[in-house]
Amino acid sequence: MIKLVRFVPIQLTFLLITGILIGFYFPIPPIYLVQIYGAFIVFFGVIYFRSNKQFNPSYLFSVTALVFSVLIGIGAITFKNQLNNKKHYANYHLFSKTDAVNSIILIKKELKPTLFHHKYEGKVLQFENEKTIGKIIVNIEKDSLQSLITVGDRILAKAAFIEIKRPANPYSFNYKQYLENQQIHHQIVLKKGYFLKLMPSKTSINLIAEKFRNKVNVALKNNGFTANELAVVNALLLGQRQQITDDLMESYVDAGAIHILAVSGLHIGIILLFLTFIFKPFHYFKNGKLIASLLIILFLWMYAIIAGLSASVVRAVTMFTAVAIGMYLNKPSNIYNTLFISMFFLLLFNPYYLFEVGFQLSYLAVFSIVWIQPKLYNLWSSKFWLIDKFWQLFTVSIAAQIGILPLSLYYFHQFPGLFFLSNLMIIPFLGLILIAGIITILLALLHILPQFLSESYIFVIQKMNNFVSWISNQEQFVIQYISFSFLLMIAVYLFVFVVLKWFEKRLFYRIIWVLISILIIQFVLIYEKYKLQSTNEFIVFNKNKQSIIASRSGDKLTIYSSIDSLKRDENPIKSYIIGSGIGKNFNIGKEENVYKFNKEIILVIDSLGIYNLKSIQPTVILLQQSPKINLERLLKLHNPKLVIADGSNYKSYINRWKQSCIKNKTPFYSTMQKGAYIFE
Repeated sequence: MIKLVRFVPIQLTFLLITGILIGFYFPIPPIYLVQIYGAFIVFFGVIYFRSNKQFNPSYLFSVTALVFSVLIGIGAITFKNQLNNKKHYANYHLFSKTDAVNSIILIKKELKPTLFHHKYEGKVLQFENEKTIGKIIVNIEKDSLQSLITVGDRILAKAAFIEIKRPANPYSFNYKQYLENQQIHHQIVLKKGYFLKLMPSKTSINLIAEKFRNKVNVALKNNGFTANELAVVNALLLGQRQQITDDLMESYVDAGAIHILAVSGLHIGIILLFLTFIFKPFHYFKNGKLIASLLIILFLWMYAIIAGLSASVVRAVTMFTAVAIGMYLNKPSNIYNTLFISMFFLLLFNPYYLFEVGFQLSYLAVFSIVWIQPKLYNLWSSKFWLIDKFWQLFTVSIAAQIGILPLSLYYFHQFPGLFFLSNLMIIPFLGLILIAGIITILLALLHILPQFLSESYIFVIQKMNNFVSWISNQEQFVIQYISFSFLLMIAVYLFVFVVLKWFEKRLFYRIIWVLISILIIQFVLIYEKYKLQSTNEFIVFNKNKQSIIASRSGDKLTIYSSIDSLKRDENPIKSYIIGSGIGKNFNIGKEENVYKFNKEIILVIDSLGIYNLKSIQPTVILLQQSPKINLERLLKLHNPKLVIADGSNYKSYINRWKQSCIKNKTPFYSTMQKGAYIFE
């Protein structure tokens, strides 16, 4: 493993990643970066010509080359950031986050709809009278003739560009950061009458792919496929997961089989084998091997386009393109080189891939399988072919889980205990499911799909869904509410690495490193336990139409809210108890009118509007459930130092209260506008 780091592709990839991280967390203005580039190129050239006289690069030249490689990473993410382009709509001199403006938007991608809106990813072609660039989220109300809007359409819209909000509650999913990593910074909300469909745009690759996917869906519907089967086929074969219901998605997650629904290396590898088999006869003709290789690469990239060119698809197709070229040249290259070369060029093309969870997990899974699986497989062998194949598959699943488990726990905070069972039962047949699906789609498009074949494939998809649902229903094997910090993740990866190194060669000094890594994990756990127990907070959470308050003393949390509001997974409480490390160590307290925290006396005024309590002198007023009160009279009576309005209040009330507080020079805080308020 240590020898691998000496390979040039691996060195370059690590240096590129280092540069991307520096450029992401410590942005450098493009003009300064160009000046640095110029100075460094001159310096690099001088060092090169001085050290190249006997083709023996000096130490200084080597260091300079390494630094220059890091600069390439910094430049890659700096110049990929569209906000650094003057043509970006946000850099337009009339750009406003409050005023409605006219813009022409090209619909690029359909996203998963919400309860009230259809969602799309769009490209801003024109802002007022200026041609622009930049991506945006387009929300169209469901009663706004949405069926007229499809991918590839251009619309003239009049709406305000709304900035994506930061998380409203502590430890909640950072949707703003997620979209920023995709170069999306704003969204618009469109109602009927506020947008107009323009003449169709020019044909593009995305539009052709979307039309093809629509034809596939229509053809399958005509052959008896229902919504659930169509959703799985779209995810499994076409790379589109928008149609999958939340319940079905949750079942695949809890069963540890969600990777089956994401077109990735596993799917592309199977398709590569299938294409290699199909084009094998070409090898018997002159230049047939070259033609077969070119056709294989062409079909792989056509499939990638159809599947939406997601990070996992592009990564897999890029890597297997290198494999296909190696097969043609009869030079099966080192798999690590192939892996890192594909990663290098993908990150050079789009540095923001580095921050996508799917990209990280897919590379870790492949790397773990390549490195760890042979070691696990050699632990035991069987003379029976079938048992040996199942053992091989089992070790592949275990190796992948060893590699991705710490990262999965860090991001998702749960562990599917029966992952090996779902993988053992589905993956051996996944190749047949994929190939049968491709044949089914082709025959359906040609209108010659036999009924028995469509019914058989529907039956297989239904049984796969039923099996996954059964696995996910074994709730005792799904471990949830796992608090796993970034520091702990790094410590665990260090432990896994040194244990595997000891496993390769059982040397005494490697045992010492194993023990040191265990000590590091213990130190991290002790530090986090100390931080957990020494934290006291009183939190006013933000949730639409609901009131949630929590009082925390160390590792104990008391929640003041209705029981029903705590049963829903999207509740901010779940994110808080996982992110803070409290876990399930919380209880439900009786809602009160007065709370005391440190030196603060917090008076809660709900829909009853009772506030004339002479026995207390509150320092903070918390308004809930839109009480009908005269706030100015209340402020004169209690003279609080802060007024808080949570998410259960009407917006009109909040705006009126805000004006009253400004008039009385009393600080006002709305959780709906600024997020949760935390007393420490």
